[in-house]
Amino acid sequence: MLEVGSLAPEFTLKDQNGQDVSLSQFKGKKVVLYFYPKDNTSGCTKQACTYAELYPQFVEKGAVVLGVSKDSVGSHQRFAEKYNFPFTILSDPDHEVIEKYDVWKEKSMYGKKYMGVVRSTYLIDENGIIEKAFEKVKPAEDPLKMLNVVDL
Repeated sequence: MLEVGSLAPEFTLKDQNGQDVSLSQFKGKKVVLYFYPKDNTSGCTKQACTYAELYPQFVEKGAVVLGVSKDSVGSHQRFAEKYNFPFTILSDPDHEVIEKYDVWKEKSMYGKKYMGVVRSTYLIDENGIIEKAFEKVKPAEDPLKMLNVVDL
C-alpha cells in the first residue's frame, strides 16, 4: 500500500464508456479510489452494488467514487449497465495504475500462486494526498466503512 500522507499517483484511464478519466479532474473533491479483482464476481458485485446504494451519500459529502480493475472497457460497460452504477469504473488492462497503487500482489488459491489485484481502497483528499489506505478490504463492509471516513 502507498503511505498515508503521500501524493496519490496521477493517472488517466478509460471509463466504462471509453472516455478518458484522470485523477486530476477531481481536484477539490475527495476521491474514494477502490481496486477490485474482477467484474461480475460475487464479492466485486456486492462491493460495487453497495457503493451504488450509498452513492448519493458520498455525493452529499462532496466525494467521488472510482472503481478500478483490469477488466476491459466492454466488460466494465456491461457490468455498469447490468447493475445501473451511478459512479465511474475504470479499465486498467495493463495493470499500470494497479501497480502504481501497490495493489498488484502475489495471491494464492488452492495452493496455486498467481499475481492479481488485492481488494484495496484509498481515500484521496481534495489536494491529491492519500488520507486513508485500506488493504484486503471486505467487499460487503468497504463501502460503508469508506462513507464513514469521508468527512466534509
